[in-house]
Amino acid sequence: MSFFKHKYFKPFKNIFVLFLVGFAVWMLFFDANSWLIHHELNTDIEDLENEKEYYKKEIQKDKKAIKELSTEEGLEKFAREEYYMKRENEEIYIIEYEDSLKTE
Repeated sequence: MSFFKHKYFKPFKNIFVLFLVGFAVWMLFFDANSWLIHHELNTDIEDLENEKEYYKKEIQKDKKAIKELSTEEGLEKFAREEYYMKRENEEIYIIEYEDSLKTE
């Protein structure tokens, strides 16, 4: 019992201090609205805000691509580059370099 007679344990003899410490520990760690849960939710909010910014940037890129494809020249350029389409009486030669080939 001489362990509890140390000067650091003197405030814990008061029932109100014990209750306050117990209440603080309960609210910080064990309650449904604890600090740990709030920290986890704040991390989730930050992740979702970052994801929101990413999708906003992607939407802007897609709007730009749609604007380019809405013109006759842009649509023709896309068809020629992606689907290798050509006009009548026209020859297309595809040149691929070794470093641009996909190897598995």
